[in-house]
Amino acid sequence: MTVQADATVRAGTVPMTRAQIGQAMSGLYISIFVAILSSTIVTNALPTIVADLHAGQSVYTWVITATLLTTTVSSPIWGKLADLLSKKLLIQISLVIFTAGSVLSGLASDAGLLIAARAVQGIGAGGLLALIQVIIATMISPRERGRYNGYFGALLAVATSAGPLIGGFIVDTEWLGWRWCFFVGVPFAVAALIVLQRTLHLPAAKGDVRIDWAGAASLAAAASLLLVWVTFAGDGFAWLSWQSAAFVGGALLLSLAFVVAERHAKDPVLPLWLFRTRTVILAITASLVIGVAIYAGSTYLSQYFQLSEGRTATLAGVCTLPLVLGLALASTVGGRIVTATGRWKPLLVVGTLLIAAGLALLGLTRHDTPYWKLALAMGLLGVGLGATLQNLVLAVQNQVGLRELGAAGSAVSFFRTLGGTIGVSALGAVLAGRVGRLTADGSARSGVRAVGGSSIPRPAELPAPVRTVIEDAYGHATGDLFVYTVPLALVAFVCVLLIREVPLRTSNAVGHDDEDGSR
Repeated sequence: MTVQADATVRAGTVPMTRAQIGQAMSGLYISIFVAILSSTIVTNALPTIVADLHAGQSVYTWVITATLLTTTVSSPIWGKLADLLSKKLLIQISLVIFTAGSVLSGLASDAGLLIAARAVQGIGAGGLLALIQVIIATMISPRERGRYNGYFGALLAVATSAGPLIGGFIVDTEWLGWRWCFFVGVPFAVAALIVLQRTLHLPAAKGDVRIDWAGAASLAAAASLLLVWVTFAGDGFAWLSWQSAAFVGGALLLSLAFVVAERHAKDPVLPLWLFRTRTVILAITASLVIGVAIYAGSTYLSQYFQLSEGRTATLAGVCTLPLVLGLALASTVGGRIVTATGRWKPLLVVGTLLIAAGLALLGLTRHDTPYWKLALAMGLLGVGLGATLQNLVLAVQNQVGLRELGAAGSAVSFFRTLGGTIGVSALGAVLAGRVGRLTADGSARSGVRAVGGSSIPRPAELPAPVRTVIEDAYGHATGDLFVYTVPLALVAFVCVLLIREVPLRTSNAVGHDDEDGSR
């Protein structure tokens, strides 16, 4: 069996050779690198960015969640368009949108403009994340895809680790400034655009373009309401209040409208038949809760190292290396295991257990926690994420026919990012509340004046007694956040236990399409 024989993309077309696939994958790898880099490069820079803009924890959260939200709601649309239009054209469009958002982010003069520009950037990133999965699935059979997904996961880890380091270096270098955190990705996006233009040769999908605007709009509105609710609940209003009821009720009504729209749409953005397959339902549920773990880990660990331990942005990036190195190792080795054995469920079971263990250990985090304990916890979390992220997508794509790869792959990505988006926003609101209470209690015990205002402080600029209170508060609050995520990891573990393992197909031939699409 060769990749060439398995790379049939449509009946009546010539399969791509191994060399052609390798060349095309280089462009796809650059694209995913720049997409992940854009989300992680601000991780260590955000405390500096938010402090310079004189903003608070809500802005800190929204700079991240604005991108995650638009990535989430746009991914299913991109995925559906990939079943109808030229995948090459679509990924080029997404790169252009992403580049425009990056430039606008770097030019933003206030917090509002930065959040809006990050939302534009997220639309492009949503296209990249959804379309890359679809294109890889179109070119390569599920059995061979494990190896390429391993490389994909390793590159994701490299971008995840390089982002905080580059971002930290930029903000720590006075003559650069935090705006270069957004400009630095532009050359990579342009390079990806050029490489894909020259190397990616896929036929345009045949079919009438019928975009499910009603479904897309109701889905975006429902997700947005949930995000706004978890952002302001506990701060602007109580979790149990009429405002919360209004937000949740509105989200439920919009979700119902989405279901109705999908039932009547000729080309639904998320086909409801996907949710009649047990593997798809369980994989999507697991992806939803795992999304919380990956985004919470990358977002709030960096903030912990800077605000609780007083490290520079660059050192904060170095401190999180166990997480990303574990993810890279598990993705690469796991991908080769899947290709060699055709088995993916054991990796999911072990991976979700390691995620739960890593989060539980991180739940013990305090201001004075020894670094080796944090490194062990981050390593376990990273290995668990590396073993699960791509294999959940693979499990779903193996259940559907070639014509539905776009919708199926984007469904998993959508719910994973949705979980991360809501999780980061909700945890950010909880963190702000916990820090406020812990700061007030610590100030009262220490006899120092409480730190006022809602802005994120610069601990190095505070008097020593006040700094100690702030560092203790952020350390304790960060540990509490990870405790809250452990039950979610256990839910993911139960879900993967219940998934029925289906042998991976060894061909993308259309003869398998109808058979697999009906499962």
